[in-house]
Amino acid sequence: MVLQTIWFFLWGLLWAIFFMTDGFDFGIGTLYPFIGKSDEDKRIMINSIGPLWDGNEVWLITAGGVTFAAFPTVYAVMFSSLYSALMLILFSLILRGVSFEFRGKVDDPRWRKIWDTCIFIGSFTPALLFGVAFANIFQGIPIDQNGLYHGTLLTLLNPYGLLGGVLFLFLFLMHGALWLAIKSVGELHERAASIANKLWPLEVGVVVIFLIWSKFSTKLYDNYLAHPAFFLVILVTVLALLGIKIFLVQKAFFKAWFASALTIVGATFYGIIGLYPNMFPSSINARFSLTAHNASSSPLTLKIMLIVVVIFIPIVIGYQIWAYNLFKGKITPEDLTYDEAY
Repeated sequence: MVLQTIWFFLWGLLWAIFFMTDGFDFGIGTLYPFIGKSDEDKRIMINSIGPLWDGNEVWLITAGGVTFAAFPTVYAVMFSSLYSALMLILFSLILRGVSFEFRGKVDDPRWRKIWDTCIFIGSFTPALLFGVAFANIFQGIPIDQNGLYHGTLLTLLNPYGLLGGVLFLFLFLMHGALWLAIKSVGELHERAASIANKLWPLEVGVVVIFLIWSKFSTKLYDNYLAHPAFFLVILVTVLALLGIKIFLVQKAFFKAWFASALTIVGATFYGIIGLYPNMFPSSINARFSLTAHNASSSPLTLKIMLIVVVIFIPIVIGYQIWAYNLFKGKITPEDLTYDEAY
């Protein structure tokens, strides 16, 4: 019982770290055609995430691996029920990675235009669909007692699911705009800061609507009402969201980015806490839901995995801190002359 609970929240933590790290990559890629006014701007935008984006996606692999090893039944049902959405996400991520590498291989504006479009699609699609997927999990998936999904891709594109997609999109857009403001100089920096200021009230509006809508479309608040101390998670998330604006006014962009990161982590745990112990709730009948208790691996497997995680996760975190520190400087036009630059 304790092991299942530990792994449930570790599972949520891994997703939160992935959204926090790769979120600004998605945001920059989505803003790419709107902020990048010249080829130089676009190259700076790509190079601002160039040394980091693939390392950030390690957390996606880790979250998927933990789902497979710790909760194999959830993994099986999730990847069959959400197959279309998850495959679209996978192909989008592949398309984005290929685009970064191929864009500069041919000195032709038409060639670059093709890959620029692919960068946008490969960033916008995952940002939206991750939100759609998690919002649908929050409100329940139509699965029966055998774990069979009764619906289509369009079933997932319901109003609450799409609202979740819009929420994730705005979280990532803000995260990306702030990262670009940190990493860029000159007019590109000013445009990034300006778009962050314009995005903030829209993000707040979407967050408020999502919190209210969740009361009527999900059972997320049941755990909060049973244990009011959990409302501190929502409070901290709201304070972090307000902190973004305060730091933007002060032009403290790194602090604003950190507040944005905390907002994303808090938003993720808002859903994780509300779900517990459910991992894949059924909208057909609550008895068909997959929980941390009825869908987990054996206690021995969970113990061995916990030992592995305790040893290796700090190593991965340490490596990422080192990488972020190594590439902490701003990207200038002079940096684009290096052979290693995108």
